[in-house]
Amino acid sequence: MSNCINSGISKIYILTQFNSTSLNRHLARTYNMGSGVRFGGEGFVEVLAATQTPTEKEWFQGTADAVRQYAWLLTDTKNRSIEDVVILSGDHLYRMDYMKFVDEHRQSNADITIGCLAYDEERATDFGLMKIDDDRRVVSFSEKPKGEALQKMKVDTTVLGLTPEEAQEKPFIASMGIYVFKKGVLADMLKEDKTGGKKFMDFGGEILPFAAANNIKVKAYLFDGYWEDIGRSGWYMVAIVLQ
Repeated sequence: MSNCINSGISKIYILTQFNSTSLNRHLARTYNMGSGVRFGGEGFVEVLAATQTPTEKEWFQGTADAVRQYAWLLTDTKNRSIEDVVILSGDHLYRMDYMKFVDEHRQSNADITIGCLAYDEERATDFGLMKIDDDRRVVSFSEKPKGEALQKMKVDTTVLGLTPEEAQEKPFIASMGIYVFKKGVLADMLKEDKTGGKKFMDFGGEILPFAAANNIKVKAYLFDGYWEDIGRSGWYMVAIVLQ
């Protein structure tokens, strides 16, 4: 939320799964109430909870499924002028100007742009990894590969601007789990007819590999600041100590 506000992004939807009462209370008190932040113009912060309906009998089955269940908002009157959609994860710790991310996406005319980091082999197994060409276009994406599949994802990361020494130490390009999509491309990816009628449930595990393999323009955006995945208790404690 802080990154969004400081980046000038004021149309924000927050997708929650379950047991989100305390989160909802925090958001309402901090961003919508009189004592918190009020957005001017058409800005808003809205919580979209997982629900069961006659057509959707399951809770969110993955990141892409969560967005799909509320995809009708992409064409809602107040969002018709939006060209790009930024998709973020709530369990990462970092400071980032998202507008630089969006500007790079637009300047390269990408369909999808993935925020990424260069990593060593020890950390790389925990993330989606990508191979890119000299123009930083993603040509292959693999979600949390192990063994031989991991070794196949090694690349020369000097293409991202690393020194030869840094590239030797960090030969993997890891996804941060944050993306910019052209709105139309996102809507198309969420349709049910991409792989024989099967719906994509996950961005990293399904949509990104499909996009990279099917001539959809996917670009990599290098983030060189501090970033940590705090979704697991071990790395959360490491982040607390480092801070």
